[in-house]
Amino acid sequence: QVQLVESGGGTVQAGDSLRLSCAASGGSFSTYAMGWFRQAPGKEREFVATISMRNSTYYADFVQGRFAVSRDNAKSTAYLQMNSVKLEDAAVYYCAADPMGAPSVYAYMYDYWGQGTQVTVSS
Repeated sequence: QVQLVESGGGTVQAGDSLRLSCAASGGSFSTYAMGWFRQAPGKEREFVATISMRNSTYYADFVQGRFAVSRDNAKSTAYLQMNSVKLEDAAVYYCAADPMGAPSVYAYMYDYWGQGTQVTVSS
């Protein structure tokens, strides 16, 4: 039922910024927790950030203050602001939705996933 579409990926120079968007349709976005995950070739999918329906946030340790997750319920869209991008940030980034509304670092807690958007980092 719920459709998630990521956008905003592309090539960014190390040290620069990028904002990813996740547009949701077909569900009650305001009651969902939204998560961001990423996966580089040959590596495991890893948790990046999440925001609950009440705007509580959690971040992976590697973010170290560089990223910020937010949501705009009026637009049914979640965002991942990526600042001071590093080479190791290159990956396909996925957004996910959890109808339970609580933030989680576990991928299996999320019921809906987008197709991903590619982030490439150059130096």
